[in-house]
Amino acid sequence: MANIKLENFEALVLVDFLLRFTDTENLSFKHEAEKQILYDLCALLESEVPELLDPNYKKLLEEARKKIIACKHY
Repeated sequence: MANIKLENFEALVLVDFLLRFTDTENLSFKHEAEKQILYDLCALLESEVPELLDPNYKKLLEEARKKIIACKHY
């Protein structure tokens, strides 16, 4: 399990961006802070996801994608 800690203000920017994307399926930035929070989140995830360095990364990624689609709740 990966754990990521966000400050409330970071979570606010991220959730607003993600909700807007969910509603429109249009990935566009309204503010530079939205782009920055995604860069920051990516950096946090990189340090929490050892699979990035696994020789079987592509296979693991495909399996993870399938799990997400199989478990979607909407």
